[in-house]
Amino acid sequence: MGIIPPHVIADLIRNLTTLIAQRRDVAHPSWRKLMLLTDSVAKLKSVGESRLAALNLMGIETIGDLLEFFPRDYMDRSKISTVAELYEGQLATILVSPTGNPQYRQMSPKRSVTKIYFKDNTGQLAISWFNQPYMQGNFKAGESYYISGKVVWGSFGLSLENVEYERFVDGEELSAGRIVPRYRLSSGLTQKVFRSLIHQALAETKGQLQDFLPDIILDSQGLCQRSFAIENIHFPLSGEDFYEARKRLVFEELFLLQAALIAAKGFLRHKVDDSKIITNVDLQPVLSLLPFELTKDQNKVVSEIVSDLTSGYALNRLLQGDVGSGKTAIAMLMCYLAVVNGGQAVVMAPTETLAKQHFEGFTKLFNQLGITCGLLCGSQKAKEKREAKDGVARGAIQITIGTHALLQEDVEFKNLSLVITDEQHRFGVRQRATLGEKGQHPHILAMTATPIPRSLAMVLYGDMDISTIREMPPGRQIIDTYSVTRAYHPRIFEFIRKEIEKGHQAYIICPLIAKDEDEEAGVQARNDKKKELTQVMKFAQELASGVFSDITLGILHGKMKAGEKAAVMESFAKGETKILVSTTVVEVGINVPNATIIMIENAERFGISQLHQLRGRVGRSDKKSYCVLVTDSKNEVSKKRMEAMTKSNDGFVLSELDLEIRGPGEFFGTSQHGLPTLMLANLYKDTEVLAAAREAVLKMFEDDGGEIKHNPLKIKIKALLGKMQNISL
Repeated sequence: MGIIPPHVIADLIRNLTTLIAQRRDVAHPSWRKLMLLTDSVAKLKSVGESRLAALNLMGIETIGDLLEFFPRDYMDRSKISTVAELYEGQLATILVSPTGNPQYRQMSPKRSVTKIYFKDNTGQLAISWFNQPYMQGNFKAGESYYISGKVVWGSFGLSLENVEYERFVDGEELSAGRIVPRYRLSSGLTQKVFRSLIHQALAETKGQLQDFLPDIILDSQGLCQRSFAIENIHFPLSGEDFYEARKRLVFEELFLLQAALIAAKGFLRHKVDDSKIITNVDLQPVLSLLPFELTKDQNKVVSEIVSDLTSGYALNRLLQGDVGSGKTAIAMLMCYLAVVNGGQAVVMAPTETLAKQHFEGFTKLFNQLGITCGLLCGSQKAKEKREAKDGVARGAIQITIGTHALLQEDVEFKNLSLVITDEQHRFGVRQRATLGEKGQHPHILAMTATPIPRSLAMVLYGDMDISTIREMPPGRQIIDTYSVTRAYHPRIFEFIRKEIEKGHQAYIICPLIAKDEDEEAGVQARNDKKKELTQVMKFAQELASGVFSDITLGILHGKMKAGEKAAVMESFAKGETKILVSTTVVEVGINVPNATIIMIENAERFGISQLHQLRGRVGRSDKKSYCVLVTDSKNEVSKKRMEAMTKSNDGFVLSELDLEIRGPGEFFGTSQHGLPTLMLANLYKDTEVLAAAREAVLKMFEDDGGEIKHNPLKIKIKALLGKMQNISL
């Protein structure tokens, strides 16, 4: 082999060096120092101490956090107007060049104005900046600029105000000539600066936005790659690219949330042993004893639950339905199935009053079938508790009804096969799990009278099947609802008196601040609560000594001892007390069919769902019932709530509206449960994506035996769980 001439070697080296220089920006990260997604945002250019503090305040600490801080909305600046096309009030983007010299004038020691003229080939206009003298040097002659803003009519003709501008460099614009993102920013940051930080972060982390969703899920759902989604959610080149990006990221967000919730609570689809398998037995013995026929919705729910019970897997279902829709009848039927198949059932209620009401109803029905019911509550005497616990342990008590007392360690069941929690949102996930652990993978049925929008239910209870009763039993009348100001007090009191004269009863509800433990509110919240409790007592005493001095009136509030509350509620339930002045402790746990009117003071203090729950204290018989909402609030949101309440008695319609108005963070107190804030997904609008994400999560757990085997996904979910440590669903 001959010797290669030196000039050939030199040419090769020169060509290779040129090639490397040309490829450095797109070559493997080893060619240059790329930033990592885990690096601090302080590494980005122009992020000093003040901007870093502003970013941290928004929860942005790393480059990855920044890229996952998604826009709140967009401005379409892709349509470029000419100066001649502008009209007053328009939000416009123009492509113009500066003409002439900037004009600067000091109007006073603290006020100056900089005016610059711009033109295109159709006309000219002047734009003014106040107290920004540096603008004189920001526009160079011969350059073109995109300028966006609102068109106004000024002393020099048409102009733009609240402008954003950017030098024209074809294909590199971030603030004009395209669909432009807008973000929720803390003070110290502008939209333009934030967009430049996002652009810089995308460039510096090229190739690092790897997918953590398994390919099988991406393919089955028709989702784009994550890198494409992140880039196009911030800087979409077209409407189609934006929708593809949003679809992927919304699915991802909802998928991760539901997977994390199921991982946190344990995957509950368990095979049951032979002793827990329910056979499809005849329900007629119970149905014949009910004082009514099941509605179409009730029959549908029974079929769904029986199908689960006989499947060989443990039932894990949420049953939701408005107050009075017949959930208790479903619970009775399910308890019967459990007992006939040799098991035990337990029903846990949040209050002693509700537990005792259930016990009385269950005992009256099941005594006729030779089935023994037992009661276990905190206020029972020691001997009663011992006898109840002994009966449960021996299996002599087949259906147990109680409160939190059921959770005590010494409460043991012989063969627990069905667990029912009533008003389940009143119990933490640990409490419900504790009760379930008293049996070997028992069937779980949770019930709630708080209508939850299906989308929110799928998030909160993504591991559970959901059954809904919307149809009310025949004979129930619509509750007439009115919204009035405090000036109507005399007329309301007179109406209440007339109802009592007919032999009926009334509620008067006064609100209290809910969070006296709120750290942010601190001592002030506790002081406010004491003040409002005093106001409730004072209001009740004024009524008792004034307009209702001749009528038996009871007072109920959360600071009373359990025994005192039970006595007041029992007196009202028996009809001895005609008017009950109460805080929201009556929202759940009292059933007085004779009560026909409820007056709610300061109604603006409640969300729609809570108002609807309170309204549900009346209208529990065939007697005509009324709800009067009293508020002097002029707030637009309050007006919307009151209008909704007066127009609809459908709890599910109202719950959807409540979700739309308040958002998922406040609806049903979910902000107290440790759920992360949704950055893109909208539980009111993205129900179809949510349903698809839920099905994909459940299938993944099913296929992988209740585990997460895809390692990148497991890491992502573990990180999310770290942010959800206080979860208490």
